[in-house]
Amino acid sequence: MRIVFMGTPDFAAVCLEAVYNHPAAEIVAVLTQPDTQKGRGMKFIPSPVKVFALEHDIPVYQPETLRNGAFAEELAKLDPELIFVAAYGKILPAYVLEYPKYGCINAHGSLLPLYRGASPIQRAIMDGHTRTGITAMYMADGIDTGDMLLKGECDILPEDDFGTLHDKLAAIAGDLLCQVIDKALDGTLEACRTPQDDAASTHAPKILKEDTVLDFTKPAHTLWCLIRGLSPVPLAMTKTPDGKLLKAASAALSDQTHNAAPGTVLSLDDGILVACGEGTTLRLTAVVPEGKKRMDAADYIRGRKLNAGDLLAY
Repeated sequence: MRIVFMGTPDFAAVCLEAVYNHPAAEIVAVLTQPDTQKGRGMKFIPSPVKVFALEHDIPVYQPETLRNGAFAEELAKLDPELIFVAAYGKILPAYVLEYPKYGCINAHGSLLPLYRGASPIQRAIMDGHTRTGITAMYMADGIDTGDMLLKGECDILPEDDFGTLHDKLAAIAGDLLCQVIDKALDGTLEACRTPQDDAASTHAPKILKEDTVLDFTKPAHTLWCLIRGLSPVPLAMTKTPDGKLLKAASAALSDQTHNAAPGTVLSLDDGILVACGEGTTLRLTAVVPEGKKRMDAADYIRGRKLNAGDLLAY
């Protein structure tokens, strides 16, 4: 099976590794986003997919665009029977979607038609769901609107955050893509095809700065889900009384109640206990102070001027 793989971040690299290890897969090329400049020296950093591909002698392409037939000549030379896509980051034009015999198949981070869009893993946690999964789907013109093929589910545990759930779902996605290869080879792939119910769809828009602000007028459970869904990146945030940013890396629900103003620091024993909406409380257990690295809340408390009675508000 001649396969072109399109993807960029760690999630995609896990999928690529799974496909690479499938005995029937011949990955003829990888497409990934151009290298990005990071750090003080602004060095060009390759994507995780590119790193894996180079380590395994897979040809790498990093086109700035696929539009207007920009990749048509190379695609014809590669002549893939199947194209896999996982968090690639570019819209595929019709000439790409229509080229491979077995189609362009995407591993999407939700149980479609729920959470179409850019941040399905984060949004599932942020919205308080306890179960999610991966959908292997045919790609179409719309955003995650194509027919579904296979699904894999997993629980969202109380101890899960975006980082841990991301890793679990990446492994499921890799397994589903390998199943797609098997079904394509035995002629049963089309039989798995199921249209999505557009009326049941929900959207998972890109995480914006305003999505990360901790509004302590909301119940503690809502904020707990927000913190988990945004950890380890980009992190939920508030400000201390001196105007410094304070990002929340982890938190725990508390059964204590209060009648204080939302955002009030109620206690600094065993973390930062904060008053939330509806009389609920939330304990911040790990934080990232402005200009610093992640630390336990206890370490932050020892080194900073934060007192019971202070107000956290963005």
